[in-house]
Amino acid sequence: MTQDDLVLGVARSATGRRWTWRQGEARIGLGIAQRLGLPELVGRLLAARGVGMDQAADFLEPTLRALLPDPSCLLDMDQAAARLADAVQDAESVAVFGDYDVDGACSGALMVRLLRELGCEVTHYVPDRLAEGYGPNPQAIRTLCERGATLIVTVDCGIAAAEALAAAEGRADVVILDHHKAEGPVPPVRAAVNPNRLDCTSGLRNLCAAGVAFLAAVALVRELRRRGAFTQRAEPDLKRLLDLVALATVCDVMPLTGLNRALVAQGLKVMARRDRPGIAALLEVAQLRDQPSAHTLGYLLGPRINASGRIDESDLGLRLLLEDDPIEARAMAERLDAVNKRRQEVEGEVLGAALAAAEAQASRGHPVLLVTGEGWHPGVVGIVAGRVKEKFNRPACVAGLAGGLAKGSGRSVPGIDLGAAIIAARQSGLLETGGGHPMAAGFSFRAGRQAELHAWLDERLSAASDLPSSADLPVEGALGVAGATVEVAQQVARLAPFGAGNEEPVFALSRVRVVRADRVGKEGNTVRAFLDGEGGGARLKAICFRAKEGPLAAALLGGGVMHLAGHLRAESWNDTTSACLHVVDAAPA
Repeated sequence: MTQDDLVLGVARSATGRRWTWRQGEARIGLGIAQRLGLPELVGRLLAARGVGMDQAADFLEPTLRALLPDPSCLLDMDQAAARLADAVQDAESVAVFGDYDVDGACSGALMVRLLRELGCEVTHYVPDRLAEGYGPNPQAIRTLCERGATLIVTVDCGIAAAEALAAAEGRADVVILDHHKAEGPVPPVRAAVNPNRLDCTSGLRNLCAAGVAFLAAVALVRELRRRGAFTQRAEPDLKRLLDLVALATVCDVMPLTGLNRALVAQGLKVMARRDRPGIAALLEVAQLRDQPSAHTLGYLLGPRINASGRIDESDLGLRLLLEDDPIEARAMAERLDAVNKRRQEVEGEVLGAALAAAEAQASRGHPVLLVTGEGWHPGVVGIVAGRVKEKFNRPACVAGLAGGLAKGSGRSVPGIDLGAAIIAARQSGLLETGGGHPMAAGFSFRAGRQAELHAWLDERLSAASDLPSSADLPVEGALGVAGATVEVAQQVARLAPFGAGNEEPVFALSRVRVVRADRVGKEGNTVRAFLDGEGGGARLKAICFRAKEGPLAAALLGGGVMHLAGHLRAESWNDTTSACLHVVDAAPA
């Protein structure tokens, strides 16, 4: 890459990144703008995301009517719907077995609420992370059968639990609603719905478990309608469940394209009504007054729900989503907030040591970073792995050691399938347990095998050695301070919701002068600045979150003239709307 290919010539920014132009077909962008009567900027942004002329209208206005597939395209869905319908018509006792993360809590709450509304007696079970680990175990399945369950529905788990689910044989039927990578034959259950089954051709591999559960809900209601179950009663309003699906989709980092985009866009509208007491209470505790966005889900709600499953009661997040009493919901939300603060402290204790160990490995050229520490809490290793991955732009696996066994989590970068590698390592006998999907995985191994495992992962994922030490920062366009207007920010917002697969556009501002900057917020981790452009006249507010003592804080607080890159957003306060740059990087001018 030559200097001319770089944005504003930035080859190494304050965070160590190159600023590169995000490529898009200009001709297609102009054609989209002309066909739909859009500003040219919006057309260019759509083209840069690979959106064609025929898809642009649905991308800007994603609806379930246009994008929801026939649920029967998923293998075993018709069998699952029929068995669930039998349970509803016979008012059976149903158990919903879930996972302790956001996707597990949301898909569990969705199925519990729907089946209860339809007349089933429903109990729920979430395993303890430390005592039981991930997914069904034989004792838990036997316990649910002893409590009278004649149907067990696993959500966000189950596809790799044939041995545990065998404990239900002859006592209860099992329906699996999962999305994790499947390997080999599926468990011999009544129905196993999973778009990542090797034999499923639905093309819906990017659905999270709550998305699968929502399609199961659609199929169930359709089957009950076919059986005449709603002649004397109203059908359930499935759209009310979309806030749960949106929350899970964003927090499980699913691509916000196609069906997922519609699920999140419509789910955010449902969430904005704040009808669900648990989510309304969590929004209050997070002090969110504005309309919720994908950022709200991923950075405010998700971490609080996840925190309990990591270091506290595994089912507290699910119970919050099921709670209908606003007072009880508020108490649960406050507890989750406190647990999240404790989780941040535990995470901080592990992060420094993990980064130091990863730095040493990265300097030796390892394509994969695998770091362990005695007593590192297994509930935070996944978050720490994500931080390590972000810093070094390498697949990162982080594990805590206890009793000679390492339990950990990994996070990957686009194009490097970590989940498949972890599954293969387990099949090769290097791991005690292991599974996941391309971007994330969980595993355990004997401490004495760490070096052997590391060498195996390095060889398997050797393509990661070609990655730069820091991910490039794709920039969509260059603006001056005078051009960073509310109108431009509002045009950009038409492409929301933003997230994986539809990243929020980054703009570069050339030679801006920081005229004033200070720390704000309770802990001073946010830097607020005011910018002037060349020639003066125009002024723009900027904000940098999670700055702490890092290089961006130093650049902004140091003042002077620099290039800045960030997201341009329109923000309202006291009936006044203004533009604000959310800074993600800086470079010397």
